[in-house]
Amino acid sequence: MSELATLARPYAEAAFKRAKEIGATAQWSDNLAFLSAVLSDSNIALAADNPKIAKESFLNLMLDICGEHLDQEGKNFLKLLIQNNRLKLAAQIAKIYEQFRADDEGYSEVQVISAYPLTEDEQGNLVSRLERWLNKQVRLDIWNDRSLIGGVLIRAGDKVIDGTVKGQLLHMQKALQ
Repeated sequence: MSELATLARPYAEAAFKRAKEIGATAQWSDNLAFLSAVLSDSNIALAADNPKIAKESFLNLMLDICGEHLDQEGKNFLKLLIQNNRLKLAAQIAKIYEQFRADDEGYSEVQVISAYPLTEDEQGNLVSRLERWLNKQVRLDIWNDRSLIGGVLIRAGDKVIDGTVKGQLLHMQKALQ
């Protein structure tokens, strides 16, 4: 995974720099998110990896699929990724780009995975605590995962807080081994 991040970082930096130059950081976010979503399809991934499909043919296919969802900047970026055999990095590029954007705009994207849905009060309390801890505005991305049994798992960049029952049980298991 870190190898993918290492390969993706220069592309994300270039995309962010270009987005800032033209004042289109939100549009670039949309472009990268859309590309990432399209390339996550298993059929598209198989076609991208197929050496029998010419790059030009695959590019035309992708441009047809993307249609009006990508602006000219997004289409040019897609061409660059295809030419450099870096399509597999699209999701990682989008993720790193969003980190650059969040840092630039002074907020932090925080992923919260909870065993059960959080109430409005719990979300507000969590936001205020995280903002004090991170010294930034916080935007929550909340998911529910019942396999956690109870508690929450919080990811803010490279910081992780595992307050889940499942995490505690795994920690106890490792300690007992």
